Amino acid sequence: MISNNFFRALAEFFTEILFSPYDAIRSIDGWWTTNIFNGVLFIITSYLFIYWLGQLQKFRKTNTE
Repeated sequence: MISNNFFRALAEFFTEILFSPYDAIRSIDGWWTTNIFNGVLFIITSYLFIYWLGQLQKFRKTNTE
């Protein structure tokens, strides 16, 4: 009985709390709004990827790990 309540509480935590930002993103109306949102996320991800590659090059040149 206790384990059943634990797993129900865990499922409710994930669906109601952790996945709520995804529900908010899914409820965005409008083609332009969703494309702007996706573009901003793409720009942030691209910047972080390029920064990460730069850091890898910097550490590769100095032979440190």
